[in-house]
Amino acid sequence: MEVIKISPRGYCYGVVDAINLAKKAALDPYVPKPVHILGAIVHNRHAVASLEQYGIISLDGPDREALLDQVTGGTVIFTAHGVSPAVKRKAKEKGLYCIDATCPDVTRTHALVRELAALGYTILYIGKRGHPEPEGVIGEAPESVHLIETEADVDELQVDAAKIAVTTQTTLSKWDTERVINYILERFPHAEVYNDLCLATQERQEAAVEQGRHADLVLVVGDKRSNNSNRLVQVVQEIAGRPARLIDSVADIDLEWLRGVRRVAVTAGSSTPSEITREVVRYLESLDLDVLAPEK
Repeated sequence: MEVIKISPRGYCYGVVDAINLAKKAALDPYVPKPVHILGAIVHNRHAVASLEQYGIISLDGPDREALLDQVTGGTVIFTAHGVSPAVKRKAKEKGLYCIDATCPDVTRTHALVRELAALGYTILYIGKRGHPEPEGVIGEAPESVHLIETEADVDELQVDAAKIAVTTQTTLSKWDTERVINYILERFPHAEVYNDLCLATQERQEAAVEQGRHADLVLVVGDKRSNNSNRLVQVVQEIAGRPARLIDSVADIDLEWLRGVRRVAVTAGSSTPSEITREVVRYLESLDLDVLAPEK
């Protein structure tokens, strides 16, 4: 079977830095133990599991501030998605040693929201409800930020502000984000737009669309909780017009998907370990097309 290895794909620098920070903390005798991660370091179960061999304890739940109640001492690591100032304050009040693994792109959005709020702006933040990244960013100025997921949220807004700014979660669909921004500008033409989609997200989405167009099927290797992985599936289906499926690993591949398929493309979310993706590629390349011919 012909396999198109979409490039770029997989780990971005923010994910690599976060995982390396966690490993370094676990191995450093001067870092207080135990080491807890406040949430999944990145949204991939394989990446999280790989840290367990270092003695790292990953906590998970929708409320990161509440998760701190489970930590009585040692070190706490803030994940690549970032946390609110309230979480940082509580960790310090508990006397914990804190390591911030927030992706630099997310950190910039935090700083932007603080700056805009201090200048009196009403901020429309385009993001996904329930995701930890918006939770952290909005926590910088909750009285000034409105979460926008779709155009319907814009319609429901009741704001009459002279100064409006728009910013975004880093891992959204490039095309969805542009559509919502344009919708906002129809209602608030004076709004200032700061599109904070990270470059790695945009590059992976553009590559998946462009290179995926040449495949009969696109497989996206990623965790179902990974927003950037789910968006890769979405943009391939909606923008490239090709069938796409999200798989956690090679074990998720159903041979029936591949019946009659001559060319399959593979990409991966930015939190997916490279070895998991390589296993998928090797497996696909080993398949016998004659065995997978369409049933007569």
